[in-house]
Amino acid sequence: MSGIAVRNIERVAQDVIAGLEEAGVATVHEAQGRSGLLGSHIGPIYRGARIAGSAVTISAPPGDNWMLHVAIELLQPGDILVLAPTSPCDDGFFGDLLATSAMARGCRGLVIDAGVRDVRDLKRMGFPVWSKAVSAQGTVKATLGSVNVPIVCANAAIAPGDVIVADDDGVCVVGRLEAADVLCAARARAADEEEKRGLLAAGALSLDVYRLRAGLVALGMVEQ
Repeated sequence: MSGIAVRNIERVAQDVIAGLEEAGVATVHEAQGRSGLLGSHIGPIYRGARIAGSAVTISAPPGDNWMLHVAIELLQPGDILVLAPTSPCDDGFFGDLLATSAMARGCRGLVIDAGVRDVRDLKRMGFPVWSKAVSAQGTVKATLGSVNVPIVCANAAIAPGDVIVADDDGVCVVGRLEAADVLCAARARAADEEEKRGLLAAGALSLDVYRLRAGLVALGMVEQ
C-alpha cells in the first residue's frame, strides 16, 4: 500500500541508542544471535563514520525520491533515514541538498538500498551514508510511496522506530522492543572480548582462550 505517511512513531531511549552505537555493528550483530545484518552490498560511501539512531523508514518507487522529501519533514533529532525501493534501482536518490535539509532536522545519516550522488560534498559535510551504489542518475517526483511503514531493506525487515547501527562493518537493525536487552548482551560480550584481548596480548593462544582443542581431538585431528 502506498500514500501513507505516519507522523508519530515510538522511539527507543537515547541512552540505549548511544550504547548500541558505542558497541558497534559486529558486537550488536553477535549479541542478538547473529541476526539483523543488512546485506553486504550496503556499504559506507566514506570510512570512519559510526552512528546509531531510530529508523524513519521509506518505501519508494524506483527512480522517484519524492518520499525522501516527505520523510525529512517527519524527522526528529537523532533519526536515521532508511530507504528501500519497491523494485531494484541504483539511481541517485539523495545528494548534498537533501543532506543539508536532513542535517538541519538533526538527522544522523542515511541507509539506502539504492544509489546516492554528490559523494565528495556529503563527505565534506560529514553526512554519513550507507548505500548500494553511487550514481549521478537523477530521479523524478511523480509516484507515491510511504513513510514510516514496515519495509525490507537489503534483506532485513525494518519497522519504524527500530534502531539502526552503522559503521565501517556495515549496517545492523535492532528491533525497538528488544533494544535494551540487546544492549545488555552487547556490553557483556564487549567485556568478555576485553578479557580475551588481554590474554591474547600476553601471549596466550586462541586455541586455548576459546577452548578449541577438545573439539579438534573429538573430530580426529592429530599432530605429526
